[in-house]
Amino acid sequence: MNHTVTIIGAGSWGTAIAALLAGKGHKVTLCARRPELAAELARTRENKAFLPGVTLPASIEIAHVARLEGAEWCFCAVPTRYIRAQFSALGKWPAELPVVSLSKGIEQGTLKFPTEILREVTGAAHYLTLSGPSHAEEVARGLPTVLVSAGVETRAAALAELMSTPAFRVYHSTDLRGVELAGAAKNVVAIAAGIIDGLGLGDNAKAALLARGLAEITRLGVAMGAEVRTFSGLSGVGDLYATCASRHGRNRAFGERIGRGEKPQAIIDSMEMEVEGFNTAAALQALAARYDVEMPICDEVCRVLYEGASPIDALKRLMTRNLKAE
Repeated sequence: MNHTVTIIGAGSWGTAIAALLAGKGHKVTLCARRPELAAELARTRENKAFLPGVTLPASIEIAHVARLEGAEWCFCAVPTRYIRAQFSALGKWPAELPVVSLSKGIEQGTLKFPTEILREVTGAAHYLTLSGPSHAEEVARGLPTVLVSAGVETRAAALAELMSTPAFRVYHSTDLRGVELAGAAKNVVAIAAGIIDGLGLGDNAKAALLARGLAEITRLGVAMGAEVRTFSGLSGVGDLYATCASRHGRNRAFGERIGRGEKPQAIIDSMEMEVEGFNTAAALQALAARYDVEMPICDEVCRVLYEGASPIDALKRLMTRNLKAE
C-alpha cells in the first residue's frame, strides 16, 4: 500500500530517505528550508551540496514550504538545534499525522530529545524515531542497511512496514528513550574516536574507547529508564561502531582533524554539514549530571571542545583514572 509522505529537511539523510520511499512507490514531498536549495533540487534532481551523485526520482515533489495537509506520515530530518524553530513555524498540526524523527541529538538548555521537542511544538499525538547504523551515502546507493523504529508498538511496526525493502530492513522497538539516547550519545564518542585516529593511536585504543563509551551510554540509559538490551542492538553498538569507524562519519572526521591539531571552532566554521556531536556533548554532560551518572569520556570531549584542553592531556587523564573492576 502506498502512502503520502512529507519530509522536512533536505540534507543528506532527508534526501536519501526521500529517494528510498519514492523508490517504494510512496508519494513523497521533500521540503528544503532554503528556497535556493529547493530550486536547485527541482532543477537538477541532485542534492549536490549534501548527497552528490545521487539522482532523485522524478516522482519526488520538491517544496520550500512544508505541506502537511493530506500527508499520512511526516519525517523530521532537521538538525536537532533547529527543530524547535522550524517546526514551531508550521502552524496547526493535523490531528492524526505521525511525526518521525530522523534527527540525533539533545537540545541544549532543555536537554530534550528530538521527539520530545516535536511533541511539544506540534502537539502531535503520534511520534517516533528511526535510528541505527545508516550513512546516507550507502542508503542512497541501495547498500544493505538495517535500522530500528521506536515508539508505540503499533506505530513503530507500521513505520517498519512503510520503509522496509529488500535492501533496507527495519526492526521495531518500544524503547523510544533508549534509542534516542544511543543515537545522540554515539556522536560524542565518535568525536573521541576521530581524535584517536588523528593522533595515530591505533586499533587497541579505539576498540577500548568504543567499549568504554558504550558502557557510559548504557549507564546513563539505565538511569533514565531505558532498556539495557537497546544498547547492544542496532541503535546502540551498531550505530556506535558505524559512526566511529566509517569514512562517512562527520563526527569522526571532525575529531580526526582535532587530533591532527586543528581548533574545534575553526573546523566547525569550515564545514557545511552539521556535526551533531559538537552541539550534543555539553547537553549530554548536563544530562549525566542530572542523573548523577559518571561519563568520563564525555567529560574529556567537552574539555577539548569547549575549554581548549589538549587531546593528549585528555587521554592521559582517562588512562590514569583510578583502577576498578569492569
